[in-house]
Amino acid sequence: MKNFKKASRLEMLPQQFFASLAGTVNAVVNKGHDVINLGQGNPDQPTPPHIVDKLKEAASSPANHKYPPFRGLTSFKEAISAFYLREYGVEINPETEVAVLFGGKAGLVEIPQCLLNPGDGVLVPDPGYPDYLSGVALAEAKMVTMPLKEENGFLPDYSDYSPEELENAKVMFLNYPNNPTGATATSQFFEETVELAAQHDICVVHDFAYGAIGFDGQKPISFLETKGAKDVGIEIYTLSKTYNMAGWRVGFAVGNKSVIEAINLLQDHLYVSLFGAIQEAATTALLSPQDCVTDLVATYEDRRNLLISGLEEIGWDVKAPQGSFFAWLKVPEGFTSVEFSTYLLEKINVAVAPGVGFGEYGEGYVRVGLLTTNERIKEAISRIENLELFHKRD
Repeated sequence: MKNFKKASRLEMLPQQFFASLAGTVNAVVNKGHDVINLGQGNPDQPTPPHIVDKLKEAASSPANHKYPPFRGLTSFKEAISAFYLREYGVEINPETEVAVLFGGKAGLVEIPQCLLNPGDGVLVPDPGYPDYLSGVALAEAKMVTMPLKEENGFLPDYSDYSPEELENAKVMFLNYPNNPTGATATSQFFEETVELAAQHDICVVHDFAYGAIGFDGQKPISFLETKGAKDVGIEIYTLSKTYNMAGWRVGFAVGNKSVIEAINLLQDHLYVSLFGAIQEAATTALLSPQDCVTDLVATYEDRRNLLISGLEEIGWDVKAPQGSFFAWLKVPEGFTSVEFSTYLLEKINVAVAPGVGFGEYGEGYVRVGLLTTNERIKEAISRIENLELFHKRD
């Protein structure tokens, strides 16, 4: 059989970090070991029943068995607009400021192809979601990393960049609550971002995947709440985390009209929008009472508190995340992030994600997900304690 060579653009793609991580963990599971998987980012709770029921009802409608409108159902886009007004006080025009996405990831990979030409600069957080790099590679753009350091609250310091780097930058990716660090953004930081973007003609793409998940009574801020934000950027939202709809592949972009039009134009050539029944179910999710979201956030906060207090008790010096469903933990002295992740998997069958997989500045940390039961979290803490890497507190 002839072996056809891949296009050069595919050869430029980075290794798919999460696929590699899953393969490593599954190899251990397949040997019969009881692995506690804290390395994944896959919600462990089911989609709320009222959303599933709406899908069942909508799937039986012959109207949804035809191609949906290219740019999405008007009812879904109006629901998105109502959601943003209710949750963030932000007015969104459903016809010109909304793009329906096949999950947030698709939009994040599409954006560089919509806005960048080969050689254009793009500012990317480090550590950050690895799939930002995929879109940059496909666009043949030039990546400039923005280090996220603990001493700066895991926010980029814009004074670190030269005027030339800022002038060449056409796009900036941000993500708060942050994956992998669990940090949240401040209003002041977003104001500085808008000012910088306006000065240098940079399009800000705020990945708001964990927008619903904030702790200690603090609701995460939408970038679009900032004065002037729609002039310089967009926000990408997914229903995966807020409503446990990861497998449904539904999200949306909102904000700057010209960017939304570029996304819609590209997608006109790729898709005929999303299955209408999924759009109807997503509409129900956005417009129904949000008790399921409140309960979900409470579950994650309970797990966070259990994890952090338990690790502190065994002597691991850790800090609690402010949002998202991840904790970002420093590895013990003498280990790299990969070495420590491998050690935990091989010695005690606990899987975590090595920080370096999220970028150079992720070295020295591991990402731990809050996506398993309290019992499994307690078991993981017990297994880690038995390694005697830390000095238990009195």
